[in-house]
Amino acid sequence: MISPSTPLVLVGAGNMGGAMLNGWLDAGTDPASILVIDPKPSEAMAQRLAKAGVRCESSPPAGVTAGVLMLAVKPQMMEAVLPGLTGLVGPHTVSLSIAAGKTIAFFEQYLGGAVVRSIPNTPAMVGRGITGAVANAAVSAEARAEIDRLLSVCGPVEWLEDEAMIDAVTAVSGSGPAYVFYLVECMAEAGRKCGLPADLAMRLARATVTGAGELMHRSPDGAATLRQNVTSPNGTTAAALAVLMADEGMQPLFDAALKAAADRSRELAG
Repeated sequence: MISPSTPLVLVGAGNMGGAMLNGWLDAGTDPASILVIDPKPSEAMAQRLAKAGVRCESSPPAGVTAGVLMLAVKPQMMEAVLPGLTGLVGPHTVSLSIAAGKTIAFFEQYLGGAVVRSIPNTPAMVGRGITGAVANAAVSAEARAEIDRLLSVCGPVEWLEDEAMIDAVTAVSGSGPAYVFYLVECMAEAGRKCGLPADLAMRLARATVTGAGELMHRSPDGAATLRQNVTSPNGTTAAALAVLMADEGMQPLFDAALKAAADRSRELAG
């Protein structure tokens, strides 16, 4: 599907698009089979493209038909950008979006044909992301396998049967890294209030959260089991969890927070 004659066209080489591009190059994708369209790539990205030998254009060139057209621009820019991309779309092109809030029907309106809507997250920048994806009926099994390969360079891909699930995926994993970062902020601030210097509290909180995440990544045990393993009866951890797991504790806060994120995702879809 992807070759120098039908390239992988990446529209937008910002944080997420750049993370995907780095993953493809690191995985051995032929640079000659990639075309980047970005009018203002960062200096670091421009150097990366030049070093790798990846063609970069400020606007869609004539005479190019994409094998995969990856849309990595901000959702609010899509309506302005998409009309200029129609010349890249051929009968076998698969359009792949990583933008929140824009539906398959939205992309079909402009580009037609095979469309995959996906929601990656920012840990993709270090190869530890996860992506939810859903395809329309025009995406063949072969094309879906190719899209899976492209997305999985930055972490596992979870394929959804119902596009309506994308809003919940956005709320859990798409926006989720921000919740974890805020958890670190809250832990550090609570540590400061317990008497620690602010910089030490932040180092402790940051290392604890990243370490716990790596332990969970490597362990076959579920999150509940890992939590129970570190909780001694009547100990310090149990005392803290009694507050966090109370009826008014973390669960209702997360219920409300994720509902707000999912509702906003639906609003963005129009």
